[in-house]
Amino acid sequence: MFHGSMVAVATPMRPDGGVDDAALERLIEFHIENGTDAIVAVGTTGESATIDFDEHCRLIKRFVELVRGRVPLIAGTGANATAEAIRLTRCAMNAGADACLLVTPYYNKPTQEGLYRHFKTVAEAVPIPQILYNVPGRTAVDMQPETVERLAVISNIVGIKEALGRVERIDELVRRCGDRLGVFSGDDATGMESMLAGGKGVISVTANVAPRLMHEMCVAACRGDREEAAELDAKLAGLHRALFVEANPIPVKWALHEMGLINVGIRLPLTPLSETYYDTVRAAMRQAEIVLPGDSDA
Repeated sequence: MFHGSMVAVATPMRPDGGVDDAALERLIEFHIENGTDAIVAVGTTGESATIDFDEHCRLIKRFVELVRGRVPLIAGTGANATAEAIRLTRCAMNAGADACLLVTPYYNKPTQEGLYRHFKTVAEAVPIPQILYNVPGRTAVDMQPETVERLAVISNIVGIKEALGRVERIDELVRRCGDRLGVFSGDDATGMESMLAGGKGVISVTANVAPRLMHEMCVAACRGDREEAAELDAKLAGLHRALFVEANPIPVKWALHEMGLINVGIRLPLTPLSETYYDTVRAAMRQAEIVLPGDSDA
């Protein structure tokens, strides 16, 4: 059910920081039209850290309404308190999400046993399919493959988004539990190699900006066609780098605004992209064959 190019959608906001519903609808249609394989709502790229509980639940419900079952909808429901993660996950299930994405608890730095018990408790409390999410660069905790393997026996834990950024970690996860879990890259730069190594897809920032090209690359990589995948990924490589010149989602929101898809809103403590990087991001967009306002189609 979950595979290919799965976009971690940037939550569109007005200049005052309020959610821009019209722009959200525009983004969903943009992704459906361009072949995105699944949509991830209210994750890191969706600024989940500055969205309060009630707003989080409302956003998930709105995503479900807009997607209308045309592609799978995965809701970000992770938290660093297990009880809160359960509440958010239950909210997503009741709203009609197809699955939930749960990040490792951040800041409080649980042990591997604590991680195991956290995810087990959430999975047993809420019977919706759940995807684990390991991103040590943001959370200060790295869930080890041994812990993932322990969790893989729980029937509604169906995948892991691994964002360590090392293909060797993907290799080990596929070897240990790829027959029970979908292993997904959470790192665009190594996404192609991760799929060639047995991963099932990428939960992607780049797909926000170049959904069609990202989808086509994932199709090629998942069928093992290295030559075609590498040719397509070469066009995306600049975006894989440029969309992280400042903290995600700062660059991707700027890029989407340049494309006329969203407004300029972003919530503090994040700030708009520094002008220093405008040309870097624009160059990466053009490399990915995105036509910007003012560019010639000739």
